[in-house]
Amino acid sequence: MIFIKREFEAYLDEMDKITILLPMGSYHGDSATFTLLFEETTYHLEIVDKKTLPNMVKYICKAETTISIGSKYMVADAHGRKTDLQIGAVIRTEAFDEAFFYDKNDLGAIYQKGETSFTLWAPTASAVKIKLKAPKSKEDIHYSLIREEKGIWRITVQGDLEGFLYTYLVCVNLVWREAVDPYAIASSMNSEEAVIIDRERMNIPKVPLPPFMEATDAIIYELHIRDFSSHPKSGLIQKGKYAAFSEEPEPSPEAGETGLSYIEKLGVTHVELLPFNDYGGVDEADPDKAYNWGYNPLLFNVPEGSYALDASDPYSRIVELKEMINTLHRKDLRVIMDVVYNHVYIREDSSFEKIVPGYYFRHDEHGMPSNGTGVGNDIASERKMVRKFIIDSIKFWLEEYDVDGFRFDLMGILDVQSMKAVKEAVNIIKPGAILLGEGWELNTPLAADRKAMIMNAKKMPEIAFFNDMVRDSVKGSTFNMFDRGFALGNTHKTHLLKQSLSGSVQTEPNTKGLFLEPTQSINYIESHDNHTMWDKISVCNSHEDEETRMKRHRLATSVILLAQGIPFIHAGQEFFRTKGGEENSYKSPDSVNHLDWQRKQQHLENVDYLRGLIRLRKSHKAFRLSTTSQIQQHVRFPVEKGHLLMYHLSEVNTYGKWNHLLVIFHNGLLTETLALPLHGEWEVLVDENVASDCPIRKVQGEIQVAPISMVVLAQY
Repeated sequence: MIFIKREFEAYLDEMDKITILLPMGSYHGDSATFTLLFEETTYHLEIVDKKTLPNMVKYICKAETTISIGSKYMVADAHGRKTDLQIGAVIRTEAFDEAFFYDKNDLGAIYQKGETSFTLWAPTASAVKIKLKAPKSKEDIHYSLIREEKGIWRITVQGDLEGFLYTYLVCVNLVWREAVDPYAIASSMNSEEAVIIDRERMNIPKVPLPPFMEATDAIIYELHIRDFSSHPKSGLIQKGKYAAFSEEPEPSPEAGETGLSYIEKLGVTHVELLPFNDYGGVDEADPDKAYNWGYNPLLFNVPEGSYALDASDPYSRIVELKEMINTLHRKDLRVIMDVVYNHVYIREDSSFEKIVPGYYFRHDEHGMPSNGTGVGNDIASERKMVRKFIIDSIKFWLEEYDVDGFRFDLMGILDVQSMKAVKEAVNIIKPGAILLGEGWELNTPLAADRKAMIMNAKKMPEIAFFNDMVRDSVKGSTFNMFDRGFALGNTHKTHLLKQSLSGSVQTEPNTKGLFLEPTQSINYIESHDNHTMWDKISVCNSHEDEETRMKRHRLATSVILLAQGIPFIHAGQEFFRTKGGEENSYKSPDSVNHLDWQRKQQHLENVDYLRGLIRLRKSHKAFRLSTTSQIQQHVRFPVEKGHLLMYHLSEVNTYGKWNHLLVIFHNGLLTETLALPLHGEWEVLVDENVASDCPIRKVQGEIQVAPISMVVLAQY
């Protein structure tokens, strides 16, 4: 990058408006006239506003000619000084978006044996070059791209370029910047260059699965690729790699059954993997030196190299990721991809900012980058070419890698229209793919009614949201370690627990409900973020012994697994996962983040209990009703006390073999005797010790409910 010294500044801020900043030094910032120079022609600029600022005078001028963005213009003042016309805030106007929206699907590099075509969207550039380098060569080859309509630059280079590395050199406002193609699908180590590959060589046959049409049938298990295998006793050889998912280790005395077979037998339906697109924070040449969750996106369509067996081989990460997904599919486990379209790792270093400076990110009223994400930049998803990039990327992962859904990080940064457009595109390619996201309201310069946040959920009926009301009513506040929810002994949150069990939809005329349908509610109490449930309970309920805290933990997870909506389990939650009290382990070592297989073996009783609850949920559709009308028809709460709630699924034999199901949640420290509704015998399926979809015993008239426990009963 070079730096230009200018006597004054001139910016194109609207299609016909130029902002001129004259310093107070010479002529005290005064100029009676301004002219616009283009090639041999001079145009008068009309001064429509003038403001004196502390160190300069600001002029707003109107151009009398149509300015061709990407062409070189000069601005002259009345004293004969000249400066180049820079691209300014015009890129953030609707007129710019309309003028330069490009709707074709040929961006990026398209390889053929005899030639490769390169297409780049860079409307504000005055020149674009491509820098090519043959494999293992130190010499660069440069070609100039040709500008076409809609801000497109294109070139076709003859010859077989498989394995060649390339970057773009883009000149904007007289400054040249080097950038990796944002549409790259393969890269060199650590994302330094894009790599041209033959897509036929990455064409691995997919493992077909039938459509997954009912979102409430899903049970999501959140997992980090490296955490899965990094524990010393995991029995997995390729620790931290995609390849570990294909291993089938023998059970050991210390860890028992490990690997993917364990997750398969747990009974979950979807594995949600933390970001596996290319990210920063881990050196792909030496990945063991650092750990990262992966929320530092670099190249959105390239798999992360630190999980590959050979990050220097651009095919390695692609093939191994596809094989990992195929392995999951063979076990009837679907893959949800955690995606981070709300920000980039470092805005100034991103390809977006280098190629079209200022366009891809939101700015505040003072022109400064906004920071609703907390990491220094917010992606401007509402702009047409940003929205197109997100949709193109989603389609790529669906079609090329056969993923089964997407979890949108900080989805509240994105806009409603973009998320609806994503859902429409996904429905065409893979009906039944699940879309879920973090719908938190964040301070980004987008009107509240346009944010894809939980308060606007009813505008996005087919998209699910992490339900913090469920989380806080069951566990207590994530942000206040000493706030306790129902499972931790609070007797004032039973009304919220009722809403949680009802899918957070409208069940009574005087309640609104968070969602239109239960398919929008992601029910969870912990995730990779913040303290694990066990670590919170260890602090919040430190006055209780470990056995009591474990009962509370089990009660909390039981609510999640039997509530209406979509249950979400953090990997290891089933065996009291701990991070040693670490709240934010995004770059903590493996010793903090790994899935502790030995701890799983120590707590097999709890694992088996939750496995039984999963079987029960799957055995009867009444636990996973998919519409609000069904919930309104069948969900009742005949007994409600501060420390106890009876949840009745009535007349549900059309959904399974039982006609009535009773679930009793009890957080008190004393045994409770409850009269049972309806005449006749009830089969006990779940008590404080056993969870099953088969009867444990039968009761009639009343039941004893043990302290801090759950009971499930069924009647034909």
